[in-house]
Amino acid sequence: MTKATPFLMFQHGKAQAALDFYVETIPGSRIVSIERFGAEGPGPEGTVLRAHVEIADQPVMVHDSFITHGFDFTPSWSFFLDCADEAETDRLFAALSAGGGVLMPLDNYGWSRRFGWVSDKFGVSWQINLQ
Repeated sequence: MTKATPFLMFQHGKAQAALDFYVETIPGSRIVSIERFGAEGPGPEGTVLRAHVEIADQPVMVHDSFITHGFDFTPSWSFFLDCADEAETDRLFAALSAGGGVLMPLDNYGWSRRFGWVSDKFGVSWQINLQ
């Protein structure tokens, strides 16, 4: 059976810090398994070779690229978080935008009474929606 899993490739050894942040910040998030590069490489020892995680109960794979690429994350790909209440919407918007940027401030855009779009400090984009 063919299966599609979102895959986040971090650069410069940022995967572990990103995972720690997501697990701490987003309900339903956890590290399922993690493999690290060893002393033999090819990536820097201790960085993430492959991690299977859940972010808001969504299975995701994560990797630290040991090759520096001329590209990184783009807002055209994002996680869409549906929040049950306004307090959770506000908390996630504040936490995920801290050190990153606001692409759309929290507001009523017609399709939702409270929606915002941010890029976190790792460059990953999040659409945050009050259900």
